[in-house]
Amino acid sequence: MVDIRITSNIEDVRRRMDALVRKQLPFAMVQAINKTAQRVQEAETQNILKTFNNPTPFTQKSIGLTKARKSAPVATVYVKDIAASYLQPYEDGGTHKLNSRALLNPKDIKLNQYGNLPKAALARLKAKPGVFIGPVTLKNGETINGVWQRPMLRGNDAAIGKGMTVRQRQKLLRGKHGTVVPRGANTTGKLKLLIRFGDALPVKQHLGFIDVAQRTVAQNFQRDFEVAFDEAIRTAR
Repeated sequence: MVDIRITSNIEDVRRRMDALVRKQLPFAMVQAINKTAQRVQEAETQNILKTFNNPTPFTQKSIGLTKARKSAPVATVYVKDIAASYLQPYEDGGTHKLNSRALLNPKDIKLNQYGNLPKAALARLKAKPGVFIGPVTLKNGETINGVWQRPMLRGNDAAIGKGMTVRQRQKLLRGKHGTVVPRGANTTGKLKLLIRFGDALPVKQHLGFIDVAQRTVAQNFQRDFEVAFDEAIRTAR
């Protein structure tokens, strides 16, 4: 009598597969997280382009990404600090932030193609002696925010030219009564308003940063994980 037995090592195979899965799962998870995070970064960048009319290159490149690692399987998509300070109202509501050159809301001056005060124009103003940017409260109680120039002191005051570089001193002109007058100085005897900034206006656009991120993750993570896991198993050693 012939005794034929057919046995299976399925349990051994299962144990090996379980070990392989446990070994490759963290790698696949990190790959999937980073792939989805990149999709979120791209989606947020495109959202900025759709939300704003001709945003500056600085704003377009304001979405940062910190990738996940096996030791820290978390990726972070964020708005870089400077841009976050003036983009926050477009997420939470409120008024424009006016302490950034991109959002000064200047009046009666030609703006660049992005609707902002040209960098060169602001640099020229700052090069003038006694120029500062900020709010000034007038005697009547009105507060005006803008670019101001302090008056140059009269007479042979030792403070004239204080804080100027050697090059600036070399460009000084000789004024009346022997007073040293820096080129472009304010000789009116009172504060001079060079550019007036408008009041902060309520924002009209809404970025929906959180909504875009959540929607992108929901639509892509499962697929990204499956692709990453299959590739991790295929290339396992």
